[in-house]
Amino acid sequence: MKRYKIILAITAVVLLQFSCKKDLDPVVYSSLTSTNAFKTKSDAIAAVNAVYARLKGPAVGDNFDYWTVRHFALTDLTTDVGHCSLGGDPGQLSNVQWNSANGLIAEDWRQIYKLISNANNAIFNLSKMTAITAEEKDQFLSEIKFLRAVAYMDLTDAWGPVILATEKDLENPNYTASASLTPLDQIETFLINDLQAVAATLPVNYANNKFYSSNDVGRATKGAALTLLAKLYLRQHQWQKVVDVTKQVMDLKAYSLFPSYVGLFAESNKWCSENIFSVLSDANVNGTELLNHFGPLDHPVLTDRWQYYAVTWDFYNSFDDADDRKKLFFAEYLGVDKLVHKQAPSIGASPPAGTFYMPDVATAKYADPNGANTYYDGHSVNILRYADVLLSRAEAINELSGPNAECIDLINQVKGRSHAKLLVAANYTQTTLKDAILQERGWELFYEGKRRADLMRFGKYEAIVNGYLKRTSQTPTVVMPRDQFFPYPLNQVNINPNLNNAGRQ
Repeated sequence: MKRYKIILAITAVVLLQFSCKKDLDPVVYSSLTSTNAFKTKSDAIAAVNAVYARLKGPAVGDNFDYWTVRHFALTDLTTDVGHCSLGGDPGQLSNVQWNSANGLIAEDWRQIYKLISNANNAIFNLSKMTAITAEEKDQFLSEIKFLRAVAYMDLTDAWGPVILATEKDLENPNYTASASLTPLDQIETFLINDLQAVAATLPVNYANNKFYSSNDVGRATKGAALTLLAKLYLRQHQWQKVVDVTKQVMDLKAYSLFPSYVGLFAESNKWCSENIFSVLSDANVNGTELLNHFGPLDHPVLTDRWQYYAVTWDFYNSFDDADDRKKLFFAEYLGVDKLVHKQAPSIGASPPAGTFYMPDVATAKYADPNGANTYYDGHSVNILRYADVLLSRAEAINELSGPNAECIDLINQVKGRSHAKLLVAANYTQTTLKDAILQERGWELFYEGKRRADLMRFGKYEAIVNGYLKRTSQTPTVVMPRDQFFPYPLNQVNINPNLNNAGRQ
């Protein structure tokens, strides 16, 4: 049986030497400083793991940052898919009425740059180490550079031009003083070079590896680097390169679709053949608050949940009833309040006695009713998975040659897994298939941090989000190109005047 090791934050631990003598001061043995850190292989691994930890926290006991909750506020709440019935910062994003003072926009920026800062510091110091072999150094640096690339992809999806900070900037003590924005194309060139290099270095997997004591399935791999590279080429509309790189991923023979869509997201399924790169958790050791944020209100089994990150009824109703993916929602249940929670028959309808019309529907994607009903949960969050590779390749093939047999088959592999109605090539033109692919990506990848970027890439953000707002009797607020990117956080603009929000919402 495979050993599933969870990548945990390894931070500086303060060990105190205790004595009964009152005049003896405690001795700090292992706090990391510039004089005692990065001396051993263990130090190097600790630095690598600390960068992984930034994907989710890294403070144990309060893990809901970046890829383990808050990032979804920007990627899904701001679209036709996600909904939050509360006010404040999440309500602004859900109603597509945010501004530069929004706290969730500021928090995502802050957490992503924390990862970048940790990565740059680790690269800077690891590069100078002599206590590890050249092969170990290449491995550790490649993992960190991959993680940094994940962060910059997310930053540029959200804000476009941002400040490109690398390990080289650490040589300049005045770098942080009003750093300038880097053009988007320069950042993308930087990421392409890094991802090509790390893809050539990273292993396909960590079974019987030279670097770690076990099969660390949560670490960066060749397949992860290639998949992220394909995602970047997809954003650039470099269709042939997407086709070429996704073939490299498929040719690794390392990935396949998990048999069950519902089972894929079960808390018990930490890792499977579909995972390419994921944030892993363990409820007993280093859990997250996904279940709390996504879980349904007043549910009889999953109690005391908040339903901050729910799905619009408009999106829920778009699924075919035969589609297994529609089963991942708490669409109707008898709540602990003794009311039947369900969808209203029409907007503004008044519920009869004993009924509560929910303003949105909670998803079971990260609120598994068969998992442990604990405050902290152990759900995995898939940043990159194989279904996305198949759909990305189908999108690129359609752009190059229209709905050919391979393109349709790739989509149908994803649909077939969920028993959704399969596509027939003869029924589609290149244009109508493009629309079908976008819709399929929504059904397959909701709340996986992809929706807003997908709508932008397809050039459909304004039409689809405004259409949803109209259908739900809300004010259409999206105006392009103003809303292509989020405004730079106000607290950052106040620090650095080079972050100019002119022309942004």
